[in-house]
Amino acid sequence: MINTDIVIIGAGPVGLFAIFEAGLLKMRCHLIDYLPKAGGQLSEIYPKKPIYDIPGFPTILAQELVDNLLKQAEPFKPTYTFGERVETLEKKAECDFILTTNMGTVVHAKAVVIAGGLGCFEPRKPEIESLEKFENGKGVNYMILDPEKYRGQKMIIAGGGDSALDWAIFLSDVCSELILVHRSENFRGAPDSVNKVMKLSESGKIKLLLNTTILSVTGNGSLESVDLVNTKTQEKQTLKTEHLIPLFGLSPKLGPIENWGLNLDKTAINVNTDDYSTNVAGIYAIGDINSYKNKLKLILCGFHEAALMSHSAYKYINPGVKYTMKYTTVQGVNEF
Repeated sequence: MINTDIVIIGAGPVGLFAIFEAGLLKMRCHLIDYLPKAGGQLSEIYPKKPIYDIPGFPTILAQELVDNLLKQAEPFKPTYTFGERVETLEKKAECDFILTTNMGTVVHAKAVVIAGGLGCFEPRKPEIESLEKFENGKGVNYMILDPEKYRGQKMIIAGGGDSALDWAIFLSDVCSELILVHRSENFRGAPDSVNKVMKLSESGKIKLLLNTTILSVTGNGSLESVDLVNTKTQEKQTLKTEHLIPLFGLSPKLGPIENWGLNLDKTAINVNTDDYSTNVAGIYAIGDINSYKNKLKLILCGFHEAALMSHSAYKYINPGVKYTMKYTTVQGVNEF
């Protein structure tokens, strides 16, 4: 079991900044995110997109902002669980929460902060019959957490965006056989990545199948082969493989949060703007996932919410303990 002061659900920019604000108040944080790394939408969807409304930065790339936030949080020694989704949240008593992920990880926390952006980003799954039979370690995965797991093995990646291209490039030196399947002749990814994939295909490092879609998957207990069709020629083929990674993007869903007894406004969580607390004492919601009058879905607004939330969480965790706020220009940033 992981023990922490605050568990933060969501490792996007607002969740990352909450580490810093909580750290200034000597509260330790553990973050959980269904994505394989920190950064949320910024890292997963548009890492190279410029952002213009972060104070002090006339322009900053999305991934650069994430990297800076991670560095800013380092003195407070946060811990992380990636590639897992919180399934259950149980309040035992005041300052006593138990959270369990879909992979069985258990976190004990004194306060809970939901910073899940637009919700839990889930992979868009292709409509292939029996695909779910080979999920959960049986050959089909929708994100890559440990590339070394695939060393010396056969893999098929399906998709035509940046994620599919980047992983095809990286894993070309890891897998014994790598096939990239794309339903079109045109890729949606960065031109530089497309050029690299084309060169890898020409050199035989990867096999590139364009205008091709997946029909079905087969195997006895684990994935063994994939049936494909060329949409132009209608020619079908069956390829032996040990892994299939469909990378068709992500879609936001509220997910298990719907079952936690929180007051909801469609797919957002209603909060008190005094401190961004929810209707359940000890549970807060900050960033795009919360809802209140005149809400602006801006990163800088989420940063403001993280600061107010942290001071409220400190009082909740330490009832009766007086705290005098000191500016960082006076006290600096003291590591744990």
